[in-house]
Amino acid sequence: MESLLPLAESAARLLKSRGETVGVAESSTGGLISAALLALGGASAYFKGGGVIYTADARQGLLGLPTPLPPPVGRPATEAYAQLLAESARARLNAVWGIGETGATGPSANRYGDAPGHCCIAVSGPVAKVITIETGSAERAANMREFARAALVLLTEAVGEAG
Repeated sequence: MESLLPLAESAARLLKSRGETVGVAESSTGGLISAALLALGGASAYFKGGGVIYTADARQGLLGLPTPLPPPVGRPATEAYAQLLAESARARLNAVWGIGETGATGPSANRYGDAPGHCCIAVSGPVAKVITIETGSAERAANMREFARAALVLLTEAVGEAG
């Protein structure tokens, strides 16, 4: 968690200076993105809320998304699904920005066949960005931290580009 705080601080500084907010829908990071953003004093100025969307029940109950997922999304752990999560968090929480994260932390592949270390992250807002990362590692906790790190970097880049 400590390694995530400087990245969260960079994102928070930008959001606060612009009077903008963020909502988070994360899956395989288990709340680390939200925790990093909330670990900073004054988080209520920019953090609207977040949820761990780890199951179809959470997806439907917290974001109102159907099961099965509509085309072209198809399935979790894809860039299209990460974008849907980001857009849904943004809309549900009435935030300027949304983050969506989905992946396979390990130690084995997820049920969709994605290797451990596979993650898709999207930022929705005035600038939209999406990435896929592959760590090549099956170490669950390390992957969770790396996915959260990548999400915070992507958010900071998007907010910076919008400025």
